[in-house]
Amino acid sequence: SGCGTFTFLSSAVAAVSGLLMGYELGLISGAILQMSSVLALSCKEQEIIVSSLLFGALFASLTGGFLIDRFGRRLSIIVASSLLVLGSLILLPYESYGILIVGRIAIGTSISLSSIATCVYIAEIAPQHRRGLLVSLNELMIVIGILFAYISNYAFASISHGWKYMFGLVIPLGALQAIAMYFLPPSPRFLIMKNNDEAARKVLQRLRETSDATKELTVIKSSLKDEHQYSFFDLFRSKNNMRARMLVGLTLVFFVQTTGQPNILFYASTVLKSVGFQSNEAASLASTGVGVVKVVSTVPAIVFVDQVGSKTFLCIGSSVMAVSLVTMGLVNRNIRVNFTSVCRSQSPEDLFLQRLGNLTSVTNESLKDLFASMTSPERLTFDVQRSPDVARTGEWNRTALAGGKSTTESHMENGEIPVVLKWLSLASLLVYVAAFSIGLGPMSWLVLSEIFPGGIRGRAMALTSSMNWGINLLISLTFLTVTELIGLSWVCFIYTIMSLASLAFVIVFIPETKGCSLEQISEELAKE
Repeated sequence: SGCGTFTFLSSAVAAVSGLLMGYELGLISGAILQMSSVLALSCKEQEIIVSSLLFGALFASLTGGFLIDRFGRRLSIIVASSLLVLGSLILLPYESYGILIVGRIAIGTSISLSSIATCVYIAEIAPQHRRGLLVSLNELMIVIGILFAYISNYAFASISHGWKYMFGLVIPLGALQAIAMYFLPPSPRFLIMKNNDEAARKVLQRLRETSDATKELTVIKSSLKDEHQYSFFDLFRSKNNMRARMLVGLTLVFFVQTTGQPNILFYASTVLKSVGFQSNEAASLASTGVGVVKVVSTVPAIVFVDQVGSKTFLCIGSSVMAVSLVTMGLVNRNIRVNFTSVCRSQSPEDLFLQRLGNLTSVTNESLKDLFASMTSPERLTFDVQRSPDVARTGEWNRTALAGGKSTTESHMENGEIPVVLKWLSLASLLVYVAAFSIGLGPMSWLVLSEIFPGGIRGRAMALTSSMNWGINLLISLTFLTVTELIGLSWVCFIYTIMSLASLAFVIVFIPETKGCSLEQISEELAKE
């Protein structure tokens, strides 16, 4: 009742933003393997390309709330889709480090703006008893988009300049969404905010498939009055325990990022390549398993959250993440692979020729780095069987000299990694991804939408979203550098500690909201 075909169709078209967002987030995992070879990118340059999307996302999260309230949710989605198409078009004709950064910033701005606008739009057109299901549709579309990205990474891994095809695939879908959104109705809540009650009434009648929407119209107008009870600065005051609620929200977002999942998303193929999936195709195919696991794990979490409770899912997810990260760390410690050999996958002579091919890029510093790598004391072991897309760049793997003569270490000296360790590393990675997808992934944003009162929920979500993208940017910008300094195994151990801290935080501070209305939740939190 009240959720007809038109309401579902409108929500589904808007949720395409989630599909595009997931695709762009997962795409870079495979694309960076090819771009690093073609453009001779250093580890730091790869980090900047990956993180440039987050610069745009952070900017949009800081300004998106104003744009959405000023110009409307539907128009914001149309603008975001158009910007995604533009950013993708910028990337296709050029092979330039600078152009890549500009295009990725535009795409980052697009997906951040659309993610905020889509959630608000769906929530405002959905009937109350179907709002959770329809809003969760966006989360499901995100993980499906990530899966499609990983499939795309594998499909184009062996094709010359396949990364351009990867970026170009979203152009038709983004354009179609922008066109389709134009024919969908604006949010009735936004129309009322603009004092256009009659238009809002007609939209509600169409969405609810009823001839009388007076009751719901009255409820919306009443809730809009409540929003003026709070100002932005009330988030940092003790009024109704708002400061404590804000700290809970920000800390939860902090753990979403510092438990390491974003880096697994961005660098999945690179990580897998470092633990023995040597070719781009093999690494991309293995990372496709990551996408499948994310989708499969997210579905039951969304379906059963009303029965099990978000706090329970958060506890289970954090616990399993800690166990899988310890396993991953121990496995990678036994492998003893030089992680940064993967993000520097050019032979010295080919790298030298590529540098000289563009004289404007040759500096004393770049030549210094080049000859330093050529005279490195580490042994260079060339990969004889090269995939077509990297054949001309002489893909190579550096293996540190082993001191002992155990079986495992002898494998290392020959540039080989034991099959058992390779697959154990992949298995622990998949368990880690599954745990995140039933816990911190979907449940954090559900909790955030519940713990703030309606009158200030939008501004509180905008603030937590800004912190989310900001920490994501910082971590992703330094992931390869930190891994080079301390090793992949110690990175996993740090993520383990953060997962355990997340578990303790959830147990102590996160309320169980199962079976409670938003008003009941807010009333209880105001008393604490």
